Amino acid sequence: MKTIQKQGGTDNDAERLADFVLFTQRSCILNLASELNKGNVSFPQFFLLTYLSSEEYLTMSDIAKKMGHSTAAATGLVDRLEKLNYVERVHAAEDRRKIMVRITTHGLELVSKMRGKIATNLSDVMSEMDEEEADTVHHARTALNRTI
Repeated sequence: MKTIQKQGGTDNDAERLADFVLFTQRSCILNLASELNKGNVSFPQFFLLTYLSSEEYLTMSDIAKKMGHSTAAATGLVDRLEKLNYVERVHAAEDRRKIMVRITTHGLELVSKMRGKIATNLSDVMSEMDEEEADTVHHARTALNRTI
């Protein structure tokens, strides 16, 4: 494993990883924007769909908390996604007043398609890395996996 050298309070690997994240984020967001615009989906709506794709359902308060929005704003996000048939609202069996939101098959298809595009984009970027850059990303991914 490479020795980490301190430079101005941060290490070289962290700085290089930050550059990689910023570059790939910019690249991914540009590609995502054009694809999401075709389906009239905003970034916050897409981020909500990605949350929902990994959960059975989320309540409105769960959505508001995860998105850092008010419950009213979360309701607006859900309303628009429901009109596009990406999510649906269902009542909890134990308390009909409780509304749960779950992703539809149509929503899962969008998330899957976009994940595929992101993976392809990242693969393209990573294929142009030199060995040291690839090692930096690998070590960071390993460390992140331990903390998640």
